Amino acid sequence: MRPTSGTTPDDVAPASASADGSARSSGARAGGVGRRGLLGAAGGALLAGGLLGAAGMRAADSRGGAAGEGSADPLSRSHPLRGEHQSGITTAAQDYLFTAAFDVTTSDLEDLRTLMADWSVAAEQMTAGELVGGEPDPNPYAAPRDTGEAWGYPPSSLTITVGVGRGIFLDADGKDRFGLASRITEVLEAGMPTFANEALQEKHSGGDIIVQACADDAQVAMHAIRNLTRIAFGTAALRWTQIGYGRTSSTSTAQETPRNLFGFKDGTLNVKAEDGADVLAEHLWVAEGDDGGDWLSGGTYLALRKIRMHLEVWDRLQLGDQEATIGRDKRYGAPLSVADPSASRAEFTAPDYEAAEGGSPLIPTDAHIRLVAPENNDGARMLRRGYNYTDGSDSLGRIDGGLFFAAFVRDPRAGFYPILDRMTRSDALTEYLQHVASGLFAILPGIGTEDTMFGQRLFGVPGSAAPGAGGSASDGGGASDSGA
Repeated sequence: MRPTSGTTPDDVAPASASADGSARSSGARAGGVGRRGLLGAAGGALLAGGLLGAAGMRAADSRGGAAGEGSADPLSRSHPLRGEHQSGITTAAQDYLFTAAFDVTTSDLEDLRTLMADWSVAAEQMTAGELVGGEPDPNPYAAPRDTGEAWGYPPSSLTITVGVGRGIFLDADGKDRFGLASRITEVLEAGMPTFANEALQEKHSGGDIIVQACADDAQVAMHAIRNLTRIAFGTAALRWTQIGYGRTSSTSTAQETPRNLFGFKDGTLNVKAEDGADVLAEHLWVAEGDDGGDWLSGGTYLALRKIRMHLEVWDRLQLGDQEATIGRDKRYGAPLSVADPSASRAEFTAPDYEAAEGGSPLIPTDAHIRLVAPENNDGARMLRRGYNYTDGSDSLGRIDGGLFFAAFVRDPRAGFYPILDRMTRSDALTEYLQHVASGLFAILPGIGTEDTMFGQRLFGVPGSAAPGAGGSASDGGGASDSGA
């Protein structure tokens, strides 16, 4: 039996390590950090109809400097909205998640364009730590442009990531909704296949649009989704939401591998931001030559699975059975092929699937890590960005909690579906899980410096013919230049 007690420096402050054993900074949030002072001056002029100008100056941190990506304090850090790729994908995973799926309620493409433009400006302001709409309007007879619960809060590493589902292209009957049907990709048109042992709840699955808000302050993430929902009124309505905490995977080598609600370190071998451009291009980003590359290159696909964990059953298992199910030591995260691990760095030792003892493999043939390992799945890898969730308890007094699994992948048909199929059919872990919700979305490319909306290439470029419209996107499209 692997050690479960003892005194080592790792007992007090476990540190992650690279594959060669060198220590990594934990990326942990500093303790005792309070709320920051009032935000700096909010930029962005208001335009009629709620279309906002560009976000202004970054909020000032407690030292009076600009809050930027290099800030040591995650509450002071901000991430720019604009870039080749959307933030919130390879961005170092924050502590909290608020994801929302929307159903589009309008039948007018121009309304949808206006929403994407309004959202882009509001998102740029909120990720900078500013209020939506800039300086609050003191008029007591007007509804506030910002809901106010993040007034005076710093940016808190907020990222807002937007994607689209099949319903933007085709309705439930397969009819063209907005003149965009010819641009749907094969992945979106086919949808996610059915997998073994799932019991999906329709009301918590799917959606036309997905918005992922991640932050190091739960209220800042809530503020983002609340305001985008308010702006969407009349054009799109909430379908489902999911709040997550205690990220269950790391997207950067600077982060310590977190633990899921079964108590095990999770996602050790998944794609990280530092893996290099070639790896990210192979496994993560859609390329120009891919299906839909004309509007999706620089974007990716997001496969979501809400997985309820049977926590009470798991908690009654012997430690040895838990470790055999996962294929890792529970304390340090080391593969079971590592003899007597005693430090966190052992987590990054490559599993030896041939190692055996007494004629039996040290890592069982149905162990989770063996079933999902890249070397056992034709090299397929994904960037994971999952979170724990807890939705209260059920009528039998069991905790309704588990994993909100999020996989970003260039093509889920190669990089996700085969792995999930093997897992749901053969993985010993499946006995303690139930897949209860699902979603598949194309995450749009980043917003360029001259873009006026999320999905500029999909919904129409100003000054050029737009899909489904007789004129240009600037002809009554409601999407003005944000001024960035």
